Amino acid sequence: MTGSVHRPADAPEARGLKFRSVAERLRQEIGEGRWPVGGRLPSEPELARVHGASVSTVRRAVAELVAEELVVRRQGSGTYVLGQGAARRRSALVGVVVPDTAFYYPRVLAGIEEELRRAGARSVIACSGYDQDRELRALADMLDAGAEGLLLVPTLAGPQTPEEYLARLAGLPVPTVLVERRGTSLGDTTESVCTHHEAGGYDAVRHLARLGHRTIGLVLRLHSPTTEPVALGFHQAVRELGLTGAEFRAAREEWSPAAADRCLAWLRAAGATAAVCFGDRQAALLEAACRRAGLGVPGDLALVAYDDEIADLAEVPLTAVAPPKHLLGRTAAAVLLDRLERPEEARRQVLLRPAITVRDSCGAARATGR
Repeated sequence: MTGSVHRPADAPEARGLKFRSVAERLRQEIGEGRWPVGGRLPSEPELARVHGASVSTVRRAVAELVAEELVVRRQGSGTYVLGQGAARRRSALVGVVVPDTAFYYPRVLAGIEEELRRAGARSVIACSGYDQDRELRALADMLDAGAEGLLLVPTLAGPQTPEEYLARLAGLPVPTVLVERRGTSLGDTTESVCTHHEAGGYDAVRHLARLGHRTIGLVLRLHSPTTEPVALGFHQAVRELGLTGAEFRAAREEWSPAAADRCLAWLRAAGATAAVCFGDRQAALLEAACRRAGLGVPGDLALVAYDDEIADLAEVPLTAVAPPKHLLGRTAAAVLLDRLERPEEARRQVLLRPAITVRDSCGAARATGR
């Protein structure tokens, strides 16, 4: 003989079924947009009344949604909807491609890893070696591995022009944030987080002007995406402050002690008493050229380097414009994670202003005006 067993409505099994039923109803309502992302759920007593359940049952249902990261409890405020994206954010696999893991980018990577680890996301990292083809292969491998988003320092010197290459990257099938690079057109809506290099060049000139310098040289390493932004900031500051500026340019591969000697002769002929050098190596070479010529730094020529990677290792430690590398990585990762969580939000193109680290080469420590 068969039959059924009647359980009271408040039996543990019944309460368990009710708790799951309420949780499922809330999930469905969140998915349908009844409770929008960022919105507050009704109080637990209100939900208990609507669902015909006890407050303890509703509390268990909400606790399950908290564990799934669909909602979050805020002490003294209520329970708020996070939506499906929050769980995705925490388990996301992020592909990271940088051109170099030994110079400049280690601190950027440290910032990226810190932010991803804080969010519970995972990463896979590749080095492109400043090679577009190698970079594209790395991106393809990451997408095949299931990367849901990409953090990319694109190589803009290669077979494809910067405009062509950035347009190709804009077509990638997952959210992508450019790191220390940005689009060349206002029509490019790719998200990016970049040092405000124009502001860095501007601030270097302003720093030297405050020390009394009126004729300032700009010493550039060519064929870097940073070169022109630094030059733009430099020349804007020269114009606004009523200074005299002069510019010396040489390709990366040309830079040598002989090139530094030529640069120094050019600066002296122009009457420059100070120079902004992109980057650290060029400033160190120029400092050595001063020594060979019997000139003192900063007495005869004050120097400000740009990058602050090895500036403190120079014979006369170099004052340097310091891009916020660690913050750059953290911010880029946060922008990407937010995009994964809230794909409908406005796109962000972030510029972070660098700081100046004052050392001995500019004379600020002992200057009282020139």
